[in-house]
Amino acid sequence: MSSIFGSLKRLYAALISPPRPPNVEGYNALPPLKIGILGAAAIVPNALVLPAKSHPEVELYAVAARDISRAENFSKKHGFKKWYGGENGYQELLDDPAIDIVYNPLPNGLHYEWTMKALAAGKHVLLEKPSSNIAEETRRMFSLADQKGLVLLEAFHYRFHPAIQRVRAIIDSGELGAIKEVDATIMFSKEDNDVRMHYDLGGGAMMDCGCYTLSCVRYLASSNPSAVISATAIRDTRDPRIDTGTTADLTFASLRPGAEPVRSTIKCDFANPPRWGFIPRLPEVSVRAVCERGSIEMFNFVLPVIYHSITVRPGGDVPRTEKAYTFDGGKGEDWWSTYRYQLEAFVDKVRGRTPQTWVSPEDSVANIEWIEKIYEESGLGSRPQSTYVPPTDT
Repeated sequence: MSSIFGSLKRLYAALISPPRPPNVEGYNALPPLKIGILGAAAIVPNALVLPAKSHPEVELYAVAARDISRAENFSKKHGFKKWYGGENGYQELLDDPAIDIVYNPLPNGLHYEWTMKALAAGKHVLLEKPSSNIAEETRRMFSLADQKGLVLLEAFHYRFHPAIQRVRAIIDSGELGAIKEVDATIMFSKEDNDVRMHYDLGGGAMMDCGCYTLSCVRYLASSNPSAVISATAIRDTRDPRIDTGTTADLTFASLRPGAEPVRSTIKCDFANPPRWGFIPRLPEVSVRAVCERGSIEMFNFVLPVIYHSITVRPGGDVPRTEKAYTFDGGKGEDWWSTYRYQLEAFVDKVRGRTPQTWVSPEDSVANIEWIEKIYEESGLGSRPQSTYVPPTDT
């Protein structure tokens, strides 16, 4: 009973009403970093609003939406001080000199244009994944951020949580021997009219949940793939340029000289049909690594604060199950979501401190490069390049 109560208390703090930040010495020496958000997307409350409310160094300042009434309603509901809307609403937010950080959760096909514009306006950017439609756009964004001395982070929030880092630590420890295979799956049901099904906006399952599976196997393998062996896409019946699901077989070079390549299968699917036609299924979100002397599997690596399990099966030994909600001796509370840990790291970086972990520019470029290669192998090809051309003086 106590564990159930603890879980409910953790979920309440993470997803409904996070504790207000403490008045920690040193945090008030500088004014809070003011955050502006491009678009009133459905992801925003969990991805940024709730995490920001428990962070002592940030302030929810402004939101922009194409529909100014939507921006106003969103702003008032979530405690923002200003809102912008209409045809020029996004740019007006970027032109606001008070804003320090811009969060860009716009559809994939708009990531490049509005991240480049935000960086040109001198803002640090937290950018939703995938970073862009094509790798070249991602390179340009990080190049501009570096040129201007600004922080740009692709928001692979799961990487900042103790749970997936614990999985990586067990693999790296050598307890199970060298890794031989690593597979990741994300399957969930989605509405047919979802923006993620629009080709011109960079839609498709591989761009959405698939970018997580690819990122995760790359992270646990500690390297990039060496080849796409095969890739099969389930094409949308209304627009065959869109994949509603993709399965890809990859290989990674072994970290041991002369050893067989590491095998990997990633699977992403927007369809998770009910059992027997009427019993809803929970989303399937898992990653599993098979090593020389055992295996390790994590359930729900994307949103572990809700629930997760890490099952370790050493060869010839008794299996064990672990959970990890906090770092030993580090920042964090058991109710911190992946997004809250991510915001902590992002603010640390902006403030000139060393974050607990980070997603590097090279990592972000590699992930979209291999997404493009998987799309090429599947026969669908890359998502369309942005038509936005930055000014030459950017």
